[in-house]
Amino acid sequence: MSYLVSAWKHFCTITKHRHLVMKHCFQVGLYWRGLCHDLSKYSWTEFRSGILYYQGTRSPNAAEREDRGYSLAWMHHKGRNKHHFEYWTDLLPGTRVYSPVPMPTKFLVEMVMDRIAACKVYKGKQYSDASALEYFERGMDASLMHPETKEKLRFLLTMLKDRGEKETFRYIRQVVLKGLRFGDGTVRT
Repeated sequence: MSYLVSAWKHFCTITKHRHLVMKHCFQVGLYWRGLCHDLSKYSWTEFRSGILYYQGTRSPNAAEREDRGYSLAWMHHKGRNKHHFEYWTDLLPGTRVYSPVPMPTKFLVEMVMDRIAACKVYKGKQYSDASALEYFERGMDASLMHPETKEKLRFLLTMLKDRGEKETFRYIRQVVLKGLRFGDGTVRT
């Protein structure tokens, strides 16, 4: 595949993903997060890797990581986008060890929308409401994510699988983004 074709296809893929996240964020009332989502993917650091490692069926970051042993694009991306749990690490007082910290709710919700959109883009017609939960359960997320964030994410992705997008988005609007407790069994609707 030529460089220009890869560039165009990567641009179309990230733009489609971004627009899906924007649509979903708007549906739950996170307008600013939707507008700002993944703008760093258009930076040269991230876009260049996207062109060089474009495949169309998965993130180019995975291919870059396999080739180089790390992904410069991913490191750039996670350090600028608060909807990635990897952003939320800090030195713990006393231990001076980097550890995960809980994600603020608006970024957790944006992460849910990001995962749904990524699954829709990469799985295409194979997408189902269970796709994002399946991806989460297959991933390495568990060891690097704060337990509270992991519990809440699993709760929302399970709701998506069991109740569908419409009901899950309603719950996010009416419960999660209103600051009511969820994910630990305290709120069930």
